[in-house]
Amino acid sequence: MTKLGLLARIEAKPEYADKVDAMLRDAVQTAREEEHTVTWFAFRQSATTFGIFDTFENEDGRKGHLEGRIAAALMDAAQTMLAEAPDIRPVDVLAVKLP
Repeated sequence: MTKLGLLARIEAKPEYADKVDAMLRDAVQTAREEEHTVTWFAFRQSATTFGIFDTFENEDGRKGHLEGRIAAALMDAAQTMLAEAPDIRPVDVLAVKLP
């Protein structure tokens, strides 16, 4: 069972919401290439609020993801497309149900 996760809240500037949407949709391929990322979900909560939830087997995997290409792209986007820096929080996964 995956035990560790990350939950990120991303607030786009209204004029960049469609670009943030596209960036997150495209990022799934990068997540698939990450050896230690077990699951990766991108979602939209409102017109400008997005999120990412991903899981990892261990702390090394979580740390590696935070140092990877998706995190770097988010930090680059923060300069122009985001209303504020992404709020990224580590979480402990208590239970999982997957297909």
